[in-house]
Amino acid sequence: MIDIKHRKISVRRQCQLLTLPRSSLYYLVQPESDEDLRLMREIDEVHMMYPFFGSRQMTRWLRRQDEQINRKRVQRLMRLLGLEAIYRKPNLSRANAAHRIYPYLLRGLNVNRANQIWATDITYIPMQGGYAYLCAVIDWHSRCVLSWELSNTLDATFCVRALQRALAEHGTPEVFNTDQGCQFTSTEFTSVLLAHGIKISMDGKGRCLDNVFVERLWRTVKYEEIYLKTYQTLVDAHAQLDTYFDFYNQRRPHSTHDGATPIEVYHRKTGTKQAA
Repeated sequence: MIDIKHRKISVRRQCQLLTLPRSSLYYLVQPESDEDLRLMREIDEVHMMYPFFGSRQMTRWLRRQDEQINRKRVQRLMRLLGLEAIYRKPNLSRANAAHRIYPYLLRGLNVNRANQIWATDITYIPMQGGYAYLCAVIDWHSRCVLSWELSNTLDATFCVRALQRALAEHGTPEVFNTDQGCQFTSTEFTSVLLAHGIKISMDGKGRCLDNVFVERLWRTVKYEEIYLKTYQTLVDAHAQLDTYFDFYNQRRPHSTHDGATPIEVYHRKTGTKQAA
């Protein structure tokens, strides 16, 4: 956004117009060390097995694996990963006052058709020398992955792209469910849903089962794809995940549907034809 060689507007004035600290223009983001990247992957794998581990228990676990690590470092890495312990707890903190939190609408609901409920979430993707984040939109009934996006930052933009692509390719759901992450409570994200007349549902804080189908998807993707490979770059990760999601939707039998694939169930329920 900043044009250092602009002939008419100085760098100082451009920073003022963008409310950007001038010092940040020259700041180079320091990459994570190889040791931190290794620990992040290990923490992510442990969290998949024991999602109720907070930073204290995670630290104890890692120390038992002969890792020389303190809780402060574990807390920092878990924040980078977007991880926190999943357990029922009182709501002692307020969400961002600028972001509206919507009620959870799915309790006791009979989900029996495609495009009734869509959901989304974000997970961490380890890569060679770095990491990225994966956002996916799924149909609750069929478990079909309707769209997905990768990003090297945790802002809302790539989540909005995934949402817009799902809407463009598959129509609109009746209800869209997310957690209370700042990406999904942002106006940038919720305004797209409201513009399409979609009801917004958000998980209760600390309720691990409210978005359970997306959590099951992450477990499947990580154990069948991500943990088996080392992606070299974001482009490499995108290409290999594209192949995997095509397999997951089109050819992988799903136990919930008596061996039918997610895409077969999705098109059968919506009455649309599967692309050749």
